[in-house]
Amino acid sequence: MKLSLPFVPILAGATLRDRLLACIGALIGVALTSLVSATALHGWAPLPLLVAPVGASAVLVFAVPASPLAQPWSVVGGNVVSALVGVTAAYFVPIPYLAVGVAVGGAILAMSLLRCLHPPGGAAALTAVIGGPAVLGAGYAFPFVPVGINSLILIVTGIAFHRASGHSYPHRPIPIVGHELAASGLGMPHPEDIDLALTDLGETFDVSRDDLDLLFRRVEFHASMRAARPTGTKGEIR
Repeated sequence: MKLSLPFVPILAGATLRDRLLACIGALIGVALTSLVSATALHGWAPLPLLVAPVGASAVLVFAVPASPLAQPWSVVGGNVVSALVGVTAAYFVPIPYLAVGVAVGGAILAMSLLRCLHPPGGAAALTAVIGGPAVLGAGYAFPFVPVGINSLILIVTGIAFHRASGHSYPHRPIPIVGHELAASGLGMPHPEDIDLALTDLGETFDVSRDDLDLLFRRVEFHASMRAARPTGTKGEIR
């Protein structure tokens, strides 16, 4: 029986090369976001030129670019919408301890309804409430400058970087060239069956239905190739 240890990473498909590329991408992405923002927003002092949620967004954009939570609309929409909710909470909820909760909870609701769920958005909402006099003084400008501009620059950098590194971003579930899929759909689950199975499990997974469908088809291909190998043949089909 395989033990499930609490500190074992659960990301599937990650390689050392991908992790190193993620480090390089985050370095370039955050540095460029900081540089361009400093150039474009120098007249907006004393507002921060770079907001902390960008660091968390960079982890998603560069380390897990296939995640639904890392797509451009999720990053830009999630951060901006959440910051708007945070500013609203700061204005209309006079009790600070309650305002921070309303900001984050409201941000989750708004992102869910607008289909732009992005975990760093919670930090953007929180920053709008506890960011200090400069952030509070900026009011409804803060979600756009610097939050929106930071997010846009990060996304543009991510698109350029992943195009150079060979990853699909914005992500599309397209098979890699040279990697065949199953010749037939026999035995493969229907997309509606995948939806029903996900509903049955009652959990939220950080993977799209289309990616699961593509993965199952690739699994079927490898299974058919393994079944076709003569008994005793060693080696891996790649």
